[in-house]
Amino acid sequence: MNLHLENASVENISEIQQLAEEIWHAHYTDIIGKDQVEYMLGRFYSTEAMKGQMLGGQQFYCVRDGDLALGFAAVESHGGGKYFLNKLYMGTERQRGGMASWTMKALRADLGDVIEMRLQVNRQNYKAINFYFKEGFVIEKVADFDIGDGYFMNDFVMLWRA
Repeated sequence: MNLHLENASVENISEIQQLAEEIWHAHYTDIIGKDQVEYMLGRFYSTEAMKGQMLGGQQFYCVRDGDLALGFAAVESHGGGKYFLNKLYMGTERQRGGMASWTMKALRADLGDVIEMRLQVNRQNYKAINFYFKEGFVIEKVADFDIGDGYFMNDFVMLWRA
């Protein structure tokens, strides 16, 4: 495997959308249900939404093995070495193979000045929560986020410090 992290731009949106569709349907349907999965994909992964996120300061990355995109991430700087990890998703066939850990290390190296990183993770997403614990994150707080149309993200906010 020849993994590398590539800065993504609007040219990569369709590729990221394809990965998101696969990953979200395979992983989140059992956690939040098909209707909420569809709602969230439409809200956060439409072309317009992704362009807005990119223009709004999120730096997207594709995780690649050669030319093949295996996963993606998005990070937003809050200044002073503080970041928010908006997205970290690996294709279903690549989970549990160390790729997400590699990606976290590569992200921190690319950003260079990371002293603190926060993220939100669904409270029922046990695989991801355990992964983040292994990466040194701790639960900072429990929060429910109203995302519209009667849907909520019932999350842990997790924190990593250098």
